[in-house]
Amino acid sequence: MPLTEIDRLKRTVSAAWDSPIADQVAAQWGYPAGSARWWRSSASHVCVLPDNGRRRYLRFVPGSCRGPESLAVVAELMARLSDGGSAVVRPVAAESGALTMTVATGLGAMHAMVVEPAPGAQVDVGELTEPQARDWGRALARLHRDAAGLGAGLPTSFGELPDIGELFADDAELVEATTRIADVMSELPRCEDRWGVVHGDFELDNMAWEEDGPTAYDFDEAALSWYAADIAFAVRDLTGDTGRPAAGHRARFDAFLDGYRSVRPLDDEDLGRLPLFAGLHAAASLVRITRALGEPARQEPGWLSGLRDDLTDMARAHRQLVIGIGQEVGRGIR
Repeated sequence: MPLTEIDRLKRTVSAAWDSPIADQVAAQWGYPAGSARWWRSSASHVCVLPDNGRRRYLRFVPGSCRGPESLAVVAELMARLSDGGSAVVRPVAAESGALTMTVATGLGAMHAMVVEPAPGAQVDVGELTEPQARDWGRALARLHRDAAGLGAGLPTSFGELPDIGELFADDAELVEATTRIADVMSELPRCEDRWGVVHGDFELDNMAWEEDGPTAYDFDEAALSWYAADIAFAVRDLTGDTGRPAAGHRARFDAFLDGYRSVRPLDDEDLGRLPLFAGLHAAASLVRITRALGEPARQEPGWLSGLRDDLTDMARAHRQLVIGIGQEVGRGIR
């Protein structure tokens, strides 16, 4: 989401963390004004809603950033997975009975959904045990298995790559590297054992854990893609951005793979492509970050300037990764 959109909503948030915009959206689910509390904004605005001592989560995105159909497709996917027994959070129907709503607000149309909370607690990489890493891999494989055939209407991953040439016309090194890895990508097989519905962001931050394993949420990046690409993005806490396991995480990385392979296949050829997919993800992220940054205003609040600096640093790192992977591809490493 563009930083300007994040700032527009943030300016409506009070010291008590409520917002008249969030109130307008939450009302479609029967919540009175003042119920929704702003939590964060990134790919979408997220607010916390009270629910009989628990929490639900209101997620909405400006109509200028995303169409209503794409949100509806994601909500339907989550509902069907949940109804089928998959460990994912379920969308909550609005008072109208619809899983998603388009709401006219003081900041324009917002496309919105509400989701149930994921049971359990988050686990960060420093706490992650090998058995949990195995459960994590098993959970992703089950999602890939259970979502087969449910991808109607989802976008295809890495659709941002054709924009590199225009956005970075003065950066020949980046454009050349992106072209190399995109050419390799275009030749990859899309057979049903390698390609299908992916979560898109199955990292530790997007799941909560109980004894029997994790429950996933945040399907903003759901798409049709290679399963190995989903793995590459999920395990960045264990590999960094390179797609190769860090020495201190090797045992947990191997446990993740063992868990995944206990449910569905992952051959060494797919495993060897994790660095390529890391480069592809970096290129796609670089496009999204550049679009989000836009042009800075003459005067920005301190939090926004800080966020802009962080994203700029991230963009630089992504650029270097794309170039590095592009050089490997140029030497025949695929």
